[in-house]
Amino acid sequence: MHKIILTDAEPGLNPSSEELAKIIIERLGLMPRKKGSTKNMYRVLLELYERAKLASKLKDQRHSIMTVDEMALFAGITKQTMYEYLPRWLGLNFITKSKFIDKNGKNVVGYRLNGNTIEEAFERVKITINNNLNFTGRYIKELQKLIKNEKIRATQKQKKLFES
Repeated sequence: MHKIILTDAEPGLNPSSEELAKIIIERLGLMPRKKGSTKNMYRVLLELYERAKLASKLKDQRHSIMTVDEMALFAGITKQTMYEYLPRWLGLNFITKSKFIDKNGKNVVGYRLNGNTIEEAFERVKITINNNLNFTGRYIKELQKLIKNEKIRATQKQKKLFES
């Protein structure tokens, strides 16, 4: 189970691509939550996008993949810390795990945007969040039904006790 934490961060006037990337990462809850942690997580998003563009241009999806080591380097954190952040990115379906065999025959595992563009990846995030909200809506309906039935049962039980 993972938490989906959305914020309402807003960019300033005429934001740069860096500032807007920071805002997107923050709004999706992908920023580190500990005070004093890296503020460079947005750089992972920008690099994933650049690699997706290159892979599309070269028609070779291997170019879109970033290893955890590379992601950590761009974020300015340790590999282990990046592993701790990955479940959030994966849980939102913003990125997907990919594998390929490099020139040396070595199996490479990494991650890429879950789409050819940031917009496509975000559409998958929206689906994930909407599914969560839809399930929550079903739970709310079920809760209301249960509360109503429990009250009816309690009232009937009291009637039986009163009649006895």
